[in-house]
Amino acid sequence: MNRQLIRSYILLVAVAILLFTVPVAFTLTKQLRDDTESSVKREATTMALLLGNGDRASCQALAQMAAVYDVETPGTVQVVSTNGRTCAPDLQKPARDAALAQAVPDGRSTTDWGSSFIWGRNLVITVPAREATAAGAGKGPVAGAVRIKYSTGELTHRLWTIWGFRAGLAVAVLGVAALIGAVAARRITAPLRELNSMASKFSDGDLTARSPVTGPPETQTLARTLNQGAERLDTLVASQRIFVADASHQLRTPLTALRLSLDNIADGVDDDFVREDVEQATAEVVRMSRLVNGLLVLARAEAKVTAAEPLPLGEIVVERLSVWRPAADERGVTIALRGSGVDGRPSVLASPGHLDQVLDNVLSNALEVSPDGSTITVRVEPKGDEVVLSVLDQGPGMTDAGKARAFDRFWRGQGLTGRSGSGLGLAVVKQLVTDDGGTVALRDAPGGGLCVEIRLRAATQRAGG
Repeated sequence: MNRQLIRSYILLVAVAILLFTVPVAFTLTKQLRDDTESSVKREATTMALLLGNGDRASCQALAQMAAVYDVETPGTVQVVSTNGRTCAPDLQKPARDAALAQAVPDGRSTTDWGSSFIWGRNLVITVPAREATAAGAGKGPVAGAVRIKYSTGELTHRLWTIWGFRAGLAVAVLGVAALIGAVAARRITAPLRELNSMASKFSDGDLTARSPVTGPPETQTLARTLNQGAERLDTLVASQRIFVADASHQLRTPLTALRLSLDNIADGVDDDFVREDVEQATAEVVRMSRLVNGLLVLARAEAKVTAAEPLPLGEIVVERLSVWRPAADERGVTIALRGSGVDGRPSVLASPGHLDQVLDNVLSNALEVSPDGSTITVRVEPKGDEVVLSVLDQGPGMTDAGKARAFDRFWRGQGLTGRSGSGLGLAVVKQLVTDDGGTVALRDAPGGGLCVEIRLRAATQRAGG
């Protein structure tokens, strides 16, 4: 927006300069041309009068005037006589042309600038000379003509001075206008930048961001409205988080006590039917405990109280795989680590603790659906400004409808171990990855199974980019 305002301001000043400066320059150019033509024609007319007189004094005056004119001005005097008298024989005679044909027989003056555009290299003015009679000087028949060939080099220099000065002045004015426009644009858009900064912080999850109420009345009204909306939204989200966190925390204690009670009952019962019912109840309690833990993790993830920082993805992956391998070995499942990014140890931008929870949830789901003796493949591949973390299993995979719903809260897929998940694992994964500026997607694994593809920002990329 700053650039648009500056461009508009410069365009307005440029139009003003064109409207006021260019006409003045054209007027000065025309005035220079007219003044020069009048001056040269006046001198030529004076010499023509001397030539028409024809007496000795007039001829001497003509010769002296022509000599001085040649020295003092960039012009050259040429004289032609047609009455048989020889006046000023030392002066150059012009070649016969159309201008002389009009001047001598017809008695008409001619002016030739040498070009239809401003002027050429020479201004040529031809004035007829009439003989003096009793009626007065210049009233008799045409006795010859005086031609002045005036070089326009000096005029051209003055023309460039006129236009060059105004062009330089215009450039200087435009430069000052650009500077003033930049300052004015920054002052005008300062409230909008404050609002944009608030919106950026808000989109990053900082619900405490507020905008200063400054600028013109319109932006002040907008800032107040956004601040009020942000305040209400922050209050509602905080209330929801507090409720989920408190409810989850409060439910963990009775669920733990209930499980202990069921374990004690199972230890003291010999009836197989009762024992089976107690085991089913214990399994449901375990599932509820996992659900409560998932809700607590999700509530903490949505809070997003930490900022992303460079973390060694390879080291975190190796550490979490070492934790999950014993559980995989019990099922005969192999966990393999592949990819060019393993040895390079690429760093990614993530909040501390997020990657651990993401890997735990993804590996738990992969182990849940993997048949005995299968392989879970974990790949780390740097790709430009991103690092791709993929977890591939050899389970039954998912339908397109299942993939579309997999990130919904409390949606559960079909496992192979007989245990029922909480339906929050992938929802937690998406929340954590999205908070760190990454993306997560589900794809079909080559040869069957599911591929969870997580794209994270490489640490070489700025967090603001």
